[in-house]
Amino acid sequence: MPGSPAMVRLEGAAKQALDASRGRLVIGIGLFSLAFLVLGGRLVELTVIRSAAEPAVARGFNPELGAKTALMERQPIVDRNGQILATNLKIASLYADPRKVQNAAGAATRLVQALPELPVGEVQAKLASGKSFVWLKRGLTPREQYEVNRLGIPGLYFHNEQRRIYPQGALGVHVVGYTDIDGRGISGIEQHFDEQLKDPTRTGDPLELSIDLRVQHVMRDEIAKTIEYFNAIGGGGIVMDIYTGEIISLVSLPDFDPAEPGTASKESRFNRITLGVYEMGSTMKTLNTAMALDYGSVKLSGGYDASRPIQISRFTIKDDHPKNRWLSVPEIFMYSSNIGSAKMAVDVGPERQREFMQRMGMLNKPALELPEIGAPLVPRQWKTVETMTISFGHGLSVTPLQLATATSAIINGGVLHPPTLIKRPQGMPAPGRQVLRREVSDVMRKLMVLVVEDGTGKKAAAEGYLVGGKTGTSEKVNDRGGYNKKALFNTFVAGFPMHNPRYVVQIMIDEPKGQKSTYGFATAGWTAAPAIGRVINRIAPILGVPPVDENSPAMRQAMYVPVPGQPMPNFNTPTATSAVPANTIIKTQEKKLASQ
Repeated sequence: MPGSPAMVRLEGAAKQALDASRGRLVIGIGLFSLAFLVLGGRLVELTVIRSAAEPAVARGFNPELGAKTALMERQPIVDRNGQILATNLKIASLYADPRKVQNAAGAATRLVQALPELPVGEVQAKLASGKSFVWLKRGLTPREQYEVNRLGIPGLYFHNEQRRIYPQGALGVHVVGYTDIDGRGISGIEQHFDEQLKDPTRTGDPLELSIDLRVQHVMRDEIAKTIEYFNAIGGGGIVMDIYTGEIISLVSLPDFDPAEPGTASKESRFNRITLGVYEMGSTMKTLNTAMALDYGSVKLSGGYDASRPIQISRFTIKDDHPKNRWLSVPEIFMYSSNIGSAKMAVDVGPERQREFMQRMGMLNKPALELPEIGAPLVPRQWKTVETMTISFGHGLSVTPLQLATATSAIINGGVLHPPTLIKRPQGMPAPGRQVLRREVSDVMRKLMVLVVEDGTGKKAAAEGYLVGGKTGTSEKVNDRGGYNKKALFNTFVAGFPMHNPRYVVQIMIDEPKGQKSTYGFATAGWTAAPAIGRVINRIAPILGVPPVDENSPAMRQAMYVPVPGQPMPNFNTPTATSAVPANTIIKTQEKKLASQ
């Protein structure tokens, strides 16, 4: 009955039960909220605070760790077409706080099961050292990181960093160089531009080199084949744009994989093109002839008696393939006469010869964006004997880089452009200075074509690309200061296409051995020259150089070398006196001079 004492008591009990339930609910909600707060706080600690604090703690343990993060900001390096030469790969490195490792022996045993290449004794010693920071392994693979992580060993941590990788392997190692494990440049471009590559304001902006990987591949392939065929100890090559100084290819063999620099031999690390200095043999006759014509000490129509060797002091200067007669200037160059070259240099004189070599950049250490640059070996005294020997490539040692740079000036109109491994902006004129009269440069191109047409460099011909060049074979100096006749250093330096030159190509082969197919000969005409021809045939289409008809009247006229006493032929009329190649005209002049 409503309002009865029994009902009042019943309602009071129900209300008390309801109030109690509400209280328990509030307590439960509070407990759950507290639990969520604890879990959330722990999650923040693990994902945000711990991840941010670990490098800070590690830096406290090891001050160098902070510097190592600079590697994460290192710029990529690319070739002139944007192909990657060096870039970064994200990796994890494993370190430990030994103070937090509870069982060093047990932890070391378990860890070595995941990373079997680690010595268990060394790992145990590190974990038991009591230090606050020790590296265990740098550069783990994702699988290795997973295996270590699943062990759940207290006191082990991962530090996120990046590793420098070189997708092209050994292909550009002597140009690009490499870094150490902490991201410091050790050689090549990596060392020269170390600070710039680590500059955080340049992140993602690649460093563009002048190298063309396609040309680099061709050059390395042909040099490697030549070294193998002639059982040589090494070789190298360079391709240079003669109007900008840009180095399109630079190869030195043997080489090595920049990912494994610790396994590279001293010989493999040596850059033969920029660091090695050599007596360049008869390739120096290119400079000698240009020098004499530029000073005007001899004219193209002049010449010298090369009928007998020159005896001076204790030296005898003779020709390898003597003609035993008077030779014109074109013949001295084409037949590579030491006698004629020496007499030509004497007429210039020691002082002017030295001045010319200085002007052409042959007496100073060249400037290039590499730390591996060799300084030339210049004679202590520069008198008549030195003047003679330098004329045909002995007594002055230079780098192949210097020879290629000077040859570029000789065929480009006489402007010496400093070499560079950095891609030049289009439309911006390259720095340079006039070192040779343009008319001398024009003549030198034609004389270099003669060497390939009918001289010592016939095997360098590349049909359709009008190659001109000069051979050079020198004997290497032995330990006693004399020359080793069995240890040859061969060089061929060439330009193409010589009617409108654009590139210099130079190849050197170190200590080749004669083969049956070369009749036992191992000179530059048999070793380096054929390699030059093959390289030009392969790279000319890559570089956009169109082939031409080398035997057309217009081309023959462009390459005509005038000789006094001979009328200018009519190149458009196919008669016995028209379209006569320059070497034929010279031979005619030779007969006339011999009869006088």
